[in-house]
Amino acid sequence: MNKSLLTLLISVLILSSCNQASTEKEADPNQEFDVVILNGRVMDPETNFEGIRNVGVKDGKIAIITEAEISGKETIDATGHVVAPGFIDTHYHATDVFATKMALRDGVTTGMDLEAGSFNVKAWYDEKAKTGWQVNYGTTASLLFNRMAVHDPDAELSGPVDFSTVPTYAAKALTDGVQGWADTNSSIEEMNKVMALMDEDLRQGAIGVAVPGAYMAKGMTSYELFTAQRAGANYGRLTSVHTRYHLISETPTEAPIAFDEVFTNAMLLDAPLLMAHNNDYGWWEIEEKLQLAREKGLNMWSEYYPYAAGSTAITAAFLSPSEWVEKRGYKYEETIYDPVDDQYLTNETYAALMKKDPGRSVVVEFPYRKAWMNHWLAIPHMTIASDAMAGVGADGTLLPWDADWTEYRGHPRTSGSHGAAFRLAREQGVPLMFTISQASYWPAKHLGDTGLEAMKERGRIQVGKIADITIFNPLSITDNSSFKVGEHGTPTTGIPYVIVNGVIVVKNNEVLPVKPGQEIRFPVEAKGRYTPINQEKWLNEHTIGLNPELGEMHLDDDSGAGKAVKKN
Repeated sequence: MNKSLLTLLISVLILSSCNQASTEKEADPNQEFDVVILNGRVMDPETNFEGIRNVGVKDGKIAIITEAEISGKETIDATGHVVAPGFIDTHYHATDVFATKMALRDGVTTGMDLEAGSFNVKAWYDEKAKTGWQVNYGTTASLLFNRMAVHDPDAELSGPVDFSTVPTYAAKALTDGVQGWADTNSSIEEMNKVMALMDEDLRQGAIGVAVPGAYMAKGMTSYELFTAQRAGANYGRLTSVHTRYHLISETPTEAPIAFDEVFTNAMLLDAPLLMAHNNDYGWWEIEEKLQLAREKGLNMWSEYYPYAAGSTAITAAFLSPSEWVEKRGYKYEETIYDPVDDQYLTNETYAALMKKDPGRSVVVEFPYRKAWMNHWLAIPHMTIASDAMAGVGADGTLLPWDADWTEYRGHPRTSGSHGAAFRLAREQGVPLMFTISQASYWPAKHLGDTGLEAMKERGRIQVGKIADITIFNPLSITDNSSFKVGEHGTPTTGIPYVIVNGVIVVKNNEVLPVKPGQEIRFPVEAKGRYTPINQEKWLNEHTIGLNPELGEMHLDDDSGAGKAVKKN
């Protein structure tokens, strides 16, 4: 095919998609809308539509996208700005009021902690609904927290537990000197208890299963991981995974090997898979495998955040002296920064902090990532996910909503990930529609493909879709936060307006005290789907039944030996 013909074909396809932005009927332009956005550069990643239009919002949805004049109760002049789908963050530990406020200034309209998840999902959703929330919220069934409930009864987990509240429970779990959730292998009985708890969370509408495997690399067996993924697959739901060997570049525990562990399970279970923060060693191999999986029709994708430093709880197994110092050759005083005390750790201060505050979040530096970041900006279906941390102050406790930005102590990615990604993409010449897809459309697309109805209605600027909208200046959007104390929470600029479910939440760069956020959740089901592991049943199903005491044998065997054996 010659170049001119190919160009014409592409143009026709794009024009066709632009004319099919929505099958919904547009509203009458003469009515009064709740909110109108005038003269903005409307960009819809699903259809590739781009054009200067007026947008009318009514009853929480996009009611019209038009060149005609429209009016509303509230008017936004978006001249020189992009009108984009609200940013969807799938790796959002910031489930507290102040961190959510920072995220809003970064353009986030939906924040879901799919990597760590929650304990007691019903109570978690109930609490958010009762207090109200500024952004849309969602969570997963946490393997880690449910392991803590079983292996660390002294932690006394009760009510909803998530990343922002777990430090207290983690400290209790360590009172006997053993982190059972991290280091103890589950017996069959214990595994069934863990899975029963997770199944209840899934029955209550959890988005999927959370497996932060690196934090329980020693305690979580391969079969427990498989069983957890199967628990989610029973409902057709995803597993979001922080792999067992994340960060490791040495054989035989290379990071991609740990990815293969969950990847194999997901393929065999025909289950969706989200690779959390694929921004370290082996990312190139993992991305290649994910692309091959998508070509085969599998629903698998990944995330990144645009920083060369990470953040995690000090109790992370890979930060222990035997792993971080002895095995990997790093020095605490050069790589591990405590943003609360504003100092790098030493062997002594690490040990002291482990005893004093085992839930403390620290910043971990990885200088080698800088050479990789520009590549992540250009990988299809690799989505922007902040890994946002809890909004704590200098004393390590959660900040109130009206705290000053300078009071935040934590990783600047919480306040600046999306601003940083758009800035870097602009500097590298990445097409703007592509970056919007990374921020909005691809998270919504993949989650919607799991059957999550709320995500089928988001991540698009189309008539009839939910009005989660981020309005930004493509020439000036940028992060401003840094690792300097007092600047950890400096807000992103260039995003003057954010709309959540049709309600303006950020107006002229100010976060308003409104709470229009809605739950992102599957419908609650009448009964669970987990079948407890039973050794006798397993042998019946996976052997040819030589022992008649095992009961009825179900395995079909092409040798002819596999015949049902029944008890007398």
